[in-house]
Amino acid sequence: MDSPKGPGPILIAEDDHKTASLVALYLEKEGFKTIPAYDGQQALSLARQHNPAFVILDLMLPNLDGWEVCRELRRSSDVPILILTAREEEMDRVLGLSLGADDYVVKPFSPRELVARVKAILRRARPDVPKEKDRLSCGDLVLDLDKRRVTLSGRPVSLTLSEYKILQALMAAPGRIFSREELLDCLYPSGEAVIDRVIDVHVGKLRQKIEDDASRPKYILTVRGLGYRLAEGDG
Repeated sequence: MDSPKGPGPILIAEDDHKTASLVALYLEKEGFKTIPAYDGQQALSLARQHNPAFVILDLMLPNLDGWEVCRELRRSSDVPILILTAREEEMDRVLGLSLGADDYVVKPFSPRELVARVKAILRRARPDVPKEKDRLSCGDLVLDLDKRRVTLSGRPVSLTLSEYKILQALMAAPGRIFSREELLDCLYPSGEAVIDRVIDVHVGKLRQKIEDDASRPKYILTVRGLGYRLAEGDG
């Protein structure tokens, strides 16, 4: 039976069997179905077979490391990804998020906190849809709130959950300047401690996907010293 928390199982890509079993135990207590993968190649194979609703990804996997697994997943999927690793350097966090991960947890970790983060990310992946308006637009850029889909000139744009949430916030209020702290609140409403530089990373990746020239953006504009705003166009 599929997980009651989402359309597919949670894939746990972790080469340490004890850690994988511990994470699975706590997730299954909450009603999730889980599938373990003990190396990077197996993780990608199982992801293709089972279309997981969520991926927990260790970076130091054999055969294919977590960085490459994350890259490969992001080429074809917007599945939420939480990196679970012993690497705690700031640049590792920034790199993981820049590759498309949605959160980053450092070992040793609290299994209860990990489950709470998984639940929070899945809730944000299925936001409540405002009844008064089911789509937002700015020129050729359209965000369909009902289908959680973004198109540019009629072509679909694949975004990570974090990129989608930032774009949704900006498109809901064209012209309004959002500080990095406000955008962090959109991603981490529970107040998790995250460096505001993460927003710059997500915005940079988002621009690469929706702008003709990311160095001269026409949709997401930088307001020096303040934050970001969406250009005021056709809405």
